[in-house]
Amino acid sequence: MTMQIRTGDTFDPRVIALLDHHVTAARAQTAPGSAHALDLVGLRAPDVAFWTGWDSETLVATGALKTISALHGEVKSMHTLQTTRRRGFGGEMLRHIITQARARGVTRLSLETGSWDYFKPAHALYRAHGFVACGPFEGYVEDPNSLFLTLDLTCG
Repeated sequence: MTMQIRTGDTFDPRVIALLDHHVTAARAQTAPGSAHALDLVGLRAPDVAFWTGWDSETLVATGALKTISALHGEVKSMHTLQTTRRRGFGGEMLRHIITQARARGVTRLSLETGSWDYFKPAHALYRAHGFVACGPFEGYVEDPNSLFLTLDLTCG
């Protein structure tokens, strides 16, 4: 089954609840000052495109694309509902973000995620889609609690 991806509604209570869980979990699993998950206000910014993934009427995933520059984008707010993990929804959302970035003329897509064991499934997902390690970008600084990854969209 394929999930339906829609423009995210940050006022939908189901979306609010999943995003609240995402931000809370990310902050609980990361050292203070090292969590960079966008909250609702951040997702409503004009430089952010936000999507939700649905399995019938169940919200199963979120993801966003933040514009850093005309050629550089950042993956943000990637999250899959715990009870639906390992069904391919995270990969579908990531492929959607990559497709949207290419359609907007982005040539480099980067992200920051936690470096701790909790984030290892995310590391595997990003690497499986071609992301490779890079240094900090756009205001981030070296942090042992962060892993920075990037994808060259001019290839393939």
